[in-house]
Amino acid sequence: MEIARQIAAVPGYEVVLVCRNEEKAAHCVQGISRNTGNPHISYALADLSRRSSIKVLAQNWKGPLDVLINNAAVTPRDLQHTPEGIELQFATNTLGYFWMIEAFTQYIKHGSAARIINVASYWAGGLDLQDLEFKKRRYNNDTAYRQSKQADRMLTVAFAKRLQPYGVAVNACHPGDVKSTLSKNLGFGGHQSPSDGAETPVWLAISEVGGQCTGKYFEQNREVDCPFSKNQEAIDALFAACQSYQ
Repeated sequence: MEIARQIAAVPGYEVVLVCRNEEKAAHCVQGISRNTGNPHISYALADLSRRSSIKVLAQNWKGPLDVLINNAAVTPRDLQHTPEGIELQFATNTLGYFWMIEAFTQYIKHGSAARIINVASYWAGGLDLQDLEFKKRRYNNDTAYRQSKQADRMLTVAFAKRLQPYGVAVNACHPGDVKSTLSKNLGFGGHQSPSDGAETPVWLAISEVGGQCTGKYFEQNREVDCPFSKNQEAIDALFAACQSYQ
């Protein structure tokens, strides 16, 4: 919500929140509009762990789209699956990003200096390309989260390369350590305010820097070297694996 609020406070932006719960969505929209004075705030309903839901969302979209921020994430402590049988963290935290970019590329290509921001994390690593859904390993929500965020950073590089000819910048970032349901499930308390946590994603969304570079990873409004961006073979393998989920 804080990312949306900060962007809504910038003159000229129309903001659409993608939410699962309509009651909470309406409450957020009212709060953001009241706080910022921006009347152009709305919501759309979708389950970002399900490709079919994202496809309907995209079909109903009235383009173009200038900024897409992928921020959905879950960290269930026990092994859970979507109705399609996909492990829930991988479906939401990784495939959700992949499917959103895939579905909305047709609109964001038409944006002026358009950009995509993938909210990832510095808490990333341990990706197992042979066991993305913990069918062989024992499920651990921390391990699943770390590999999903590594995957987000790798997919950022893959999409940056594919969308660069269209003038679309694709970057990833760590948002900050904010106390939330997600951080509690992982055993972290969180020490930053929501405002601080939203700063880097918002900066990438509205600053000149966010549109001038692509395929990069940022923390605290500065570019940070990402070791996961250097293994092109693994990036291509992950992209192909995500494409296989239809």
